[in-house]
Amino acid sequence: MARVLVVEDDQFVRSALIRHLTEASHTVRSVGTALEALREVAHVGFDVVILDLGLPDLDGGEALKMLRGITDVPVIIATARDNEADIVRLLNDGADDYLTKPFSVEHLSARIAAVLRRSRTTAGAEPPSRVIRVGGLSIDPLRRQAELDGVALDLTRREFDLLAFLAGRPGVVVARRELLAEVWQQSYGDDQTIDVHLSWLRRKLGETAAKPRYLHTLRGVGVKLEPPQ
Repeated sequence: MARVLVVEDDQFVRSALIRHLTEASHTVRSVGTALEALREVAHVGFDVVILDLGLPDLDGGEALKMLRGITDVPVIIATARDNEADIVRLLNDGADDYLTKPFSVEHLSARIAAVLRRSRTTAGAEPPSRVIRVGGLSIDPLRRQAELDGVALDLTRREFDLLAFLAGRPGVVVARRELLAEVWQQSYGDDQTIDVHLSWLRRKLGETAAKPRYLHTLRGVGVKLEPPQ
C-alpha cells in the first residue's frame, strides 16, 4: 500500500499506530524525535509522514518546516492540539492534513488514502510539454526542471510550481487568491505563505523584493513575472 513514517514519542500510541497501519498492509517505520525523522526522510523514500507535534527534542511545527526544506512528501499532523490558529498555521507551513487526537485508525487510514490520492493525481497529471522561456529563464514542466541563464535552479516542488505557474502567464498580474487555489490547492490562507515562497524563489533567482528582476509584487493586487527590462 504505502510507505509510512510515524513520528511519535508516546510509546503506547506509537505501537498502536504501527500495529494498525501494518495490519492495513502499509510498510511502517517509526521514530520518536524530530531529528530522527529528518534523518529517516533524508535517506528513505516515504509516501506519507504521520507527525506528532509534542516531540521531546523539537516542536513538531518546527520539524515540519525543516522537513519541507528537504522533501515534498505528504505530511499528516496528528496531535492533541485543536487550536484553529495552529491548524491554519501548520497547513500554511506545508502540512497536507491535520488530525486531532484521539482518532480512530479507520479515520487515519481514510486521511492517508485521501492524501495519497491527491499526491498521485498531482504527480500523474500530464503537464504541458513545451518549454517555457521568459528572458533568461527556461522552465520545462514535463521534466520539472528550471534554468536561469543556462544554470540549473535547485527548487522545491512548491517553488517550481509557483515559478512555472507565473512563467506561463508572463506579464500578467496574478491575484494571491488565484495562486493559493492553483499552486497550493487551498481555498483559504494568508499572504505570509505566498510571501515566504516568493522570498525563497527570489533568492534563487538572484534578486530581492527591493530590486526585482523577474518577480514583481503589486501591493494589494498580486504578483507577476516578466523578463528584466
